[in-house]
Amino acid sequence: MPHRGALAVAAREPAAMPVIGLAEVRAAAARIAGAVIRTPTLFSDAVSRATGAKVWLKLDNLQATGAFKERGAANRIALLTPRERTAGVIAMSAGNHAQAVARHASLAGIAATIVMPRFTPATKVVRTEGWGARVVLHGETLAEAAAHAHELALRDGLTFIHPYDDPGVIAGQGTLALEMLEDAPALDTLVVPVGGGGLLTGCAATALELRPGVTVLGAEVEAYAAMAQRLAGQPVRVGGPTVAEGIAVRDVGELPFAWLKRHGIEVLVVPERAVEEAIALLAEGAKVVAEGAGAAALAAVLAFPGRFAGRAVGLPVCGGNIDARALSNVLLRQLLRDGRLLRLHFDIPDRPGMLAAISACIAALGGNVIEVQHQQLFGAPTVQSTELHLMVEVRDAAQGAAIVAALEAGEYGVRRG
Repeated sequence: MPHRGALAVAAREPAAMPVIGLAEVRAAAARIAGAVIRTPTLFSDAVSRATGAKVWLKLDNLQATGAFKERGAANRIALLTPRERTAGVIAMSAGNHAQAVARHASLAGIAATIVMPRFTPATKVVRTEGWGARVVLHGETLAEAAAHAHELALRDGLTFIHPYDDPGVIAGQGTLALEMLEDAPALDTLVVPVGGGGLLTGCAATALELRPGVTVLGAEVEAYAAMAQRLAGQPVRVGGPTVAEGIAVRDVGELPFAWLKRHGIEVLVVPERAVEEAIALLAEGAKVVAEGAGAAALAAVLAFPGRFAGRAVGLPVCGGNIDARALSNVLLRQLLRDGRLLRLHFDIPDRPGMLAAISACIAALGGNVIEVQHQQLFGAPTVQSTELHLMVEVRDAAQGAAIVAALEAGEYGVRRG
């Protein structure tokens, strides 16, 4: 998964930091009212029991495009001058920002151009075009696509809508925290996913002024801990695959970085496994579909339970655009980790009744065989034996251990995979 270092093309160290505060966020909330859903903030009993914290979930995965990016895009577009509206807007994104800009430009009757790399999956192109934008496919990388977007902006007089390094976008993102704190006044902690830093900056600016006693933390995935590294004064070293591709950013926003550093906001770095566990817990426990980036805040609570035990924690589920196959894989991997799926391997004699006997042993203890692979010709150590692989569904790890013990007692030569 390529990172988003491309957006550094538009990032500039501000000569004077723009004002980002509660007044700007309240003004943004008024501008975007009716165009963006005021999503619910709900207490989750299942997530609270699993984490030891009192957890409220802000369900911005319910936005029309499935992510919080609509807030910033809607506010920035509402701030356009008449001349800028007539000329149109442009953005570079292969993800949620593309659809957000496309949708809100369309609602405002403004022409939108979205530049995407040529490798962008067709489904994302079609969705963005479905919101009325003109999609330009250019370059092999995000960097090449971003450079082309800026060339088009200069050539055609278009306004570039940056996904996170823009005060209007940041103020729009801050409306998420405004709604959370209004709807769940008991909150004493907010944990916010971090990619480029716009959402965290907007939420922190809102919370620290509206509720000064609230603790605000960021959460980054370990493969892309660019903001945490920048704040610590370390060189940025990021890269590699991650299920949290929505926050896989190399070059964070200069405005968010400067604001977060000035206000001493801490960013927690979470392991990839915790993100997968968070996706699974949201799906199975809270009945909420989250993409990796949208589950990163919960991942921080799972990774650092001692920091959140007993606290009233608000977590934005900031996106739900996860590929169905990826979601399926995450859930299956979690079942394996929890011991609710067993992968069993056997080398058994090649004689009638062996498979039936093994199946009967598993069934007698309540296991359910859901997949069978039977290899006689190539995998078995001798022509007198057969290699057998089973996937078995069990209630919990204890039941699985009892099944394995019974198979071992029956001298079936079982190995766990």
